[in-house]
Amino acid sequence: MDDPVLREQTPIEFFKGEVESALARQRLPATGLTSYYLVDLLCRFTRPDTRIPFNDDYGEALALRLRRALESAGLEQRARLRNIGDFSLFMSGFYSDSLRRGPVDVDYYVSMGEYAYSALARRDDAFGAVYAELGHKFVPFMDILTDVSERTGQTSSLDLLRLYERWIRTRSTRTGRQLVEQGITPNSSIINRFVQ
Repeated sequence: MDDPVLREQTPIEFFKGEVESALARQRLPATGLTSYYLVDLLCRFTRPDTRIPFNDDYGEALALRLRRALESAGLEQRARLRNIGDFSLFMSGFYSDSLRRGPVDVDYYVSMGEYAYSALARRDDAFGAVYAELGHKFVPFMDILTDVSERTGQTSSLDLLRLYERWIRTRSTRTGRQLVEQGITPNSSIINRFVQ
């Protein structure tokens, strides 16, 4: 049976198509390795049974996890920083609307993720350029994951107030375009004065 509708896809094939489509829709340039990293990140988060090294502090606040990572060294530090960056990117991309109801908002995850990836980029290893790109373009890559989430039915429909609040906190280009599409022009003179 060679019916393309019934064709099975591996998670890698599925997410590769979704990430590439989202990158094209948002006209976000990304290196091939960074694009693959996003695909791999999504695959890892679809398999919660996969053990992630040094993820023993999962229930702690990200700031405490970051402190523990910075106090460690070598491979442990690298793994802990990567866990923080990946977790922050995934949560802010897939669950930014629900974060609003928690004790911290999406901007907290953005700042933790940017810092973790930037710290990884300063290490002299093979993925330094990938981590630098993820740290520098964290919000645009967050938008890519949000796009994938919306297209795969993992988020609820967005109301305008939440969308505007997200734009105020992140200044995301994608979120700004969504507001314009809904007939609302974001006011760039508004300063984020939310307290965490």
